[in-house]
Amino acid sequence: MPFDPILIAVGIFALLILLSGIFTVKQSTAAVVERFGRFHSIKRPGLQFKIPFLDRVAGRLTLRVQQLDVLVETKTQDNVFVKLKVSVQYYVLAEKMYEAFYKLTSPHDQITSYVFDTVRAEVPKMKLDDVFERKDDIALAIRRELEQAMNEYGYGIVKALVTDIDPDAQVKHAMNRINASEREKLAAEYEGEAERIRIVAKARAEAESKRLQGQGIADQRREIARGLEESVEVLNRVGINSQEASALIVVTQHYDTLQSMGEQTNSNLILLPNSPESASNMLTQMTSSFVASQQMGEAMKQGNLPEGTKKGDH
Repeated sequence: MPFDPILIAVGIFALLILLSGIFTVKQSTAAVVERFGRFHSIKRPGLQFKIPFLDRVAGRLTLRVQQLDVLVETKTQDNVFVKLKVSVQYYVLAEKMYEAFYKLTSPHDQITSYVFDTVRAEVPKMKLDDVFERKDDIALAIRRELEQAMNEYGYGIVKALVTDIDPDAQVKHAMNRINASEREKLAAEYEGEAERIRIVAKARAEAESKRLQGQGIADQRREIARGLEESVEVLNRVGINSQEASALIVVTQHYDTLQSMGEQTNSNLILLPNSPESASNMLTQMTSSFVASQQMGEAMKQGNLPEGTKKGDH
């Protein structure tokens, strides 16, 4: 039995019409279906069907979180112009997809307007330093304003972030100079303190060195005196009196000094006088000086000062 071409054509046409009513909706997306130009339904992700010629897919809404970056230029309380970059993360509310599709022509423009309005209301109340320190407060104010306004249109706000604060180039240069000056001042204070510590430590070391050096000299003189005392006692035991013993010791030290000088090959020192009698003369002068000092002391104790001598001349 031959097939009727007309029936075949009608069947193919009916199949095409049926297939035209089948469509798919991707994940995290919703399709808005209208019937005769009027809203009919929201189709969820998956395989969907609409009546051919009566229904049409008017548009699709993404249910993913979207981000809008807005650059705002405004002035601070201390008359500094600054640019703020605000990133707004928003999404379509599942229960308000009708409002999100039909009430706003451009949600981007609406969000941008609210961001401009909020930033230019908040930043002029702050100084430049406060803008950097309180950027989270600015972000919270933007989010609060957007939530109140955009929920009515079917959009929810995840977060608003102030991602960049860019003052005028001259202001940034001045801020860098201030920071550098503060750091140089702090470095100078630390260097001065370190120098003071070094000076104090050096002075203490020198004082300790002087003290030890003086102690060493005192010990040396004490040992010399003890040695001289012992030498005099030894000479006294062999019949030499104290004056002769002292002369002998002075002569001995005199020649020891000459011997020490002679051992230095590059020495240009000349000792004058250099005769053997110089040691005896030195001893005589020292003895006379000691005797005169002793007599002066005894006279002062008795109150009998020689004529022409004033108290304190000794």
